[in-house]
Amino acid sequence: MDEDLAVKALAALAQTSRLRVFRAIVGAGPEGMQPGQLSQALELPPNTLSFHLKELHHAGLVSVQREGRFLRYRADMTAMQSLVGFLTDHCCQGVPCVDMSPVACGPDHCWTAEPAIR
Repeated sequence: MDEDLAVKALAALAQTSRLRVFRAIVGAGPEGMQPGQLSQALELPPNTLSFHLKELHHAGLVSVQREGRFLRYRADMTAMQSLVGFLTDHCCQGVPCVDMSPVACGPDHCWTAEPAIR
């Protein structure tokens, strides 16, 4: 993921309701969710939800599929993993960790007292 895409994705997630929407869609798994389900679950008015879904879609974090008269939103897990990868590329001074668990890639395992990038 390049820096411009990362900024666009982070900007889309930098709003409380939109973050809640994205997390709900991620939590739904591959089945995704329809706007009506999201609106009810998150207690968001449909027009507000529509705005947030559009922003997440334009940022490439969710995909949308038409099912007759309805829409279904799914998290783009590849985009999400790319964003997380972009954010952690410099972990351990660029040396890949064995796994990305907090124990394996964290202050007690591979971070130095002085950060590699300031």
